[in-house]
Amino acid sequence: MLEEMASFFENRLMGYDEHMMTTIEGAPEFYKYTASQLPFTEYCAILDLGCGTGLELVEYLTLNPSASITGIDLSEGMLSALKDKFPGRTLNLICGSYFDVPFGKNQFDAAVSVESLHHFTAEEKLSLYKKLVNSLKANGYFVLTDYFAESEALEQEYFENLLQLKLEQGIIDSRFYHYDTPLTIDHEREVLRLAGFSRCEILKNWGATYTIKATK
Repeated sequence: MLEEMASFFENRLMGYDEHMMTTIEGAPEFYKYTASQLPFTEYCAILDLGCGTGLELVEYLTLNPSASITGIDLSEGMLSALKDKFPGRTLNLICGSYFDVPFGKNQFDAAVSVESLHHFTAEEKLSLYKKLVNSLKANGYFVLTDYFAESEALEQEYFENLLQLKLEQGIIDSRFYHYDTPLTIDHEREVLRLAGFSRCEILKNWGATYTIKATK
């Protein structure tokens, strides 16, 4: 049965970190690598989309402890777990959908997202990425680490399967339900360019998981 996105992650909070680090190919490496690609300048402002329990932030804040972090996630439980990892530290954590939360204009030196955006259509991502471009300062950039469909046929199959499951379960609302629908790496880069990023480069991959750097 499909579960609403926030409920899915709330129900799996116990053991979430261990699950992510042990069941996804390359996870111990790609969280560290993603963190290493964010800016090291003092007091820089970072936006984390779908921050969850902050696996990438634990790595990043050891490298740049002065950074200012804004994290957005649908799950209160995930944000609470993240906050517990940094007692005494001020983090700007927002419980909500990053599609709805305003980012502001020219606010952030960089943005990051790890294993969160593979649930959405190209159209949904396009509106999000346009908002993200506007929120970045001049020469700001977005580091995206996520897994991608290995072919266009497989990408289409994911979306068709989700539609069929919704029909079978009588789901007609527009809320987000947890089901993986990754784009191909080429389609992802195309959406980023259409949104206004001037350069979009593949930095590294671990199987089907890639790190992309998109520069404003």
